[in-house]
Amino acid sequence: MTDLLKIQNIRKTFPGVVALDDISLSIAPGEIHTLLGENGAGKSTLMNVLTGLYRPDRGEILFDGTPIHFNSPRDSLAVGIGMVHQHFMLVPAHTVFENILLALDGVPLLFSKKKYKQQVQTILDDLELDLDLDDPVWGLSIGAQQWIELIKLLVRDCRLLILDEPTAVLTPQESARLFEVLTRLRDQGKSILFISHKMREVMNRLASLMIGEDQIPMWIKPACKRDQLALEIKNLSVRNTRGRADLDNFNMKLYSGQVLGVAGVAGNGQKPLAEVLTGLKKATSGRILAGDKDITNSTARSSYIAGIAHIPEDRKSIGIAPDMTVGDNLIMKNFNSKMFRRWIFQDRAAIRKNATAKIDQFAIKAGPDGNPVRYLSGGNIQKVIIARELSEKPAVLVALYPTRGLDIGSAEYVHKVIIDGANQGMSTILISEDLDELLKLSDEIVVMFRGRLVGCVDPQETTREEIGLLMSGEVQT
Repeated sequence: MTDLLKIQNIRKTFPGVVALDDISLSIAPGEIHTLLGENGAGKSTLMNVLTGLYRPDRGEILFDGTPIHFNSPRDSLAVGIGMVHQHFMLVPAHTVFENILLALDGVPLLFSKKKYKQQVQTILDDLELDLDLDDPVWGLSIGAQQWIELIKLLVRDCRLLILDEPTAVLTPQESARLFEVLTRLRDQGKSILFISHKMREVMNRLASLMIGEDQIPMWIKPACKRDQLALEIKNLSVRNTRGRADLDNFNMKLYSGQVLGVAGVAGNGQKPLAEVLTGLKKATSGRILAGDKDITNSTARSSYIAGIAHIPEDRKSIGIAPDMTVGDNLIMKNFNSKMFRRWIFQDRAAIRKNATAKIDQFAIKAGPDGNPVRYLSGGNIQKVIIARELSEKPAVLVALYPTRGLDIGSAEYVHKVIIDGANQGMSTILISEDLDELLKLSDEIVVMFRGRLVGCVDPQETTREEIGLLMSGEVQT
């Protein structure tokens, strides 16, 4: 059988960096092919070559036995290669249907909306996805947005589907569902290239190959005394622009030095909780107390001053200034500090010195000095954000999926940072879709469902299944 895709001796370089060096692989029709590698190993770069975003310096790509040369993503889509990127390519202000329609070629000026909607709805029904085609994308969870990206490729009948770290944005239940869908697509003859570095199914040998020479950091988890409140939320309600309750009479306590895990299926209020705590969203009613200070109506700036740091869900959209350097991104919250200024001018030497220290401390693969931070891999961008947020030694860290997209070694480093912070009295609200991560790090786990806190469990005395029931709305009696 002829390989659907064959890559031979691909090389790709950037200024000062060899991203790909003599890469070869092949994928058969109806095959799920997994590509493993640590952050910065070149996985996304190889996929960008396959989809026409980058042109290789040398090497050959054959699709269905024919040599191909892509000048743009349109060329790769034309032959039937489509990719769901880590960072989605959607128009937030448009509806689900409008975003899918934008992905199609040859749509006439006057077209039957009903006909196209039926075509999309057929795919949704086949995959048993509960998506309203008329909902605006900005109001959807990250997991729902990923489904839209996959549907865009299926509507175009792509033969090779590339998924870049798809489970990084999904709950365990959603991940299991994704694997079911991919198996069904494989049985239909689709070829799938699945890029990952964080799968429960990966064996120890593969995990060690991914990490290479990197050492997994060791840490010891302290016992939380719970003798001093760091943060208290009382009867908090938050409504979205459509008038629905993102948080509904929400109550929660966080103690000094505590790692409080927050579990829940995506879209049940986790993101609004993080945003209202960090001044990015206004509360409708209720109170937020940080020690003896009422911060209910704080702005993002005043929340930062009050000692609350934030690792956001979407690192590229709101976590960084993509065209600025790593050094500048690391001082974005304290650029006015005397430490980084000489009179009214920035002290570039001090900024570079700070960047060098943070790059070393957080094991950031930053590339040549002065490169825009957008050139970094997703995991290294996340480490830049974490380094910046922890640089002022905050009293409270609100971490929204902090290890999403990180390889095993990098994720363990983040875990160590959180636990080291707890040893020094920092409290962390750890919002995660990875139940293993929550069970491993948390002193206590609360579960959110439809904007409410529906359960509180001891990680030492509970199971993934029990938490899963709470996540689905099964309240313990």
